[in-house]
Amino acid sequence: MKSKLITGLVGLTLLGSSSAFAAVQTTPTNTKATYAKTKYPIVFNHGMFGFTRLGVPEFGLDYFYRVLPDLASNGATVYATQVSPLNSTEVRGEQLVRQVEEVLAITGAKKVNLIGHSHGGPTTRYAAGVIPSKIASVTTVAGVNKGSKVADLLLSTGVGATVVSAFVEATLVPVMNWAQGKPNLPTNMNASLKSLSTQGALTFNKRFPNGIPTTECGQGTAVTNGIYNYSWTGNKTVTNVLDPDTIVVGLAGLAFGFTDNDGLVGTCSAHFGKVIRDDYAHNHLDEVNQILGLRGLFSPDPVELYRQHANRLKLAGL
Repeated sequence: MKSKLITGLVGLTLLGSSSAFAAVQTTPTNTKATYAKTKYPIVFNHGMFGFTRLGVPEFGLDYFYRVLPDLASNGATVYATQVSPLNSTEVRGEQLVRQVEEVLAITGAKKVNLIGHSHGGPTTRYAAGVIPSKIASVTTVAGVNKGSKVADLLLSTGVGATVVSAFVEATLVPVMNWAQGKPNLPTNMNASLKSLSTQGALTFNKRFPNGIPTTECGQGTAVTNGIYNYSWTGNKTVTNVLDPDTIVVGLAGLAFGFTDNDGLVGTCSAHFGKVIRDDYAHNHLDEVNQILGLRGLFSPDPVELYRQHANRLKLAGL
């Protein structure tokens, strides 16, 4: 496998540079720091319209903004994977499985800790279901574990959804893939919406039930087949009027009526395994510290939440 060293403040390595299934590693920069030093590598997976990094390494925009470098500076071995921004959970899941195998081969680790945001939630759950012996834990952050009413609403437009999907696939996605150097990732927005719909999630959960609450808004099993399950989410839509995502997320949140949500995922839908919290003052993009770290004035720092969670995994022997 070819590797390409990219210089920067935190030593980033692009794995499998000739492959469409590359992962970005952030290597530890302070060998004395151990707060986030887990037993197994931490592997992140993005959501719908997600990416690893847009732009050049030194000045690009990471999806999990400033999260990986912070974890690395606290002793963690961390990877950010890149799967299709728009596709079914199964297609994305198979791509993730391949990258997990790459991480294991490179590090010599026996397992990884998976963390997925939004569509990354079910994507990581798929990987855990397919290769359970290689997964130490699964954490979903605003995971679309029981579907999204936004996806339901878009699909209900019928031809409208088809037209929008075709437009997005022909315009936005090629630009995003080019910007992150992955022009050949397969794209299917309609398949993505179906996976994220209530019915799609219900079908998926029948195949991969581990960690899913059996009640409408309860907690799931904390440990299944030796895999530790965690989740958290925000419950706000408009958090900072200066944040570019405010209008889009705020309007999308109207699809949920009066039920708690983060603008794109309902609070109860995000429940999975042990629910750490479901009331952070974050909207859907605040949860990954986007855009550029803008969030509510008094909301918790998302970077700190991931750091605390790495320590939680460490203390659990993971």
